[in-house]
Amino acid sequence: MTEKPDAVARVEADAEAKGLKIAVVETAKSARSAEEAAKAVGASVGQIVKSLVFKGTATGQAYLLLVSGANRVDEASMATHFGEALERPDADFVRQATGFAIGGVSPLGASRKLATLMDEDLFQHATVWAAAGTPRHVFEVVPLQLRSATGATVGRVT
Repeated sequence: MTEKPDAVARVEADAEAKGLKIAVVETAKSARSAEEAAKAVGASVGQIVKSLVFKGTATGQAYLLLVSGANRVDEASMATHFGEALERPDADFVRQATGFAIGGVSPLGASRKLATLMDEDLFQHATVWAAAGTPRHVFEVVPLQLRSATGATVGRVT
């Protein structure tokens, strides 16, 4: 039996602290992209939660967007939502802001609290799958429970 990565343990501890019961699954192959994750867990691409970090161009603040795997982010409308233009940051910024590497960013267990927006399209599904700290670890959750645990506002991202 292999030892659990620290990032996964952080996700599990955060979920438990928030009263959210999750079971982390290790996939046989990488679940780095929404398509890979959907195939790995037998779900539709729309059920995959992409945890995307953006950087405010004026403030340098990190923002977390929880996006349906079937959608792309409309950065112009996100600028309106957050009150500043957004840019895609580099991998170092993402790791510093969340404590996770790109491909394993989880909506739970981040190293600091981030302003979070959750894609309303995720609520079309009874359950969704999100990264659990690495590109090979995921968990299934009810969208409303994920919103509650993250404190996310809900809106349109496309």
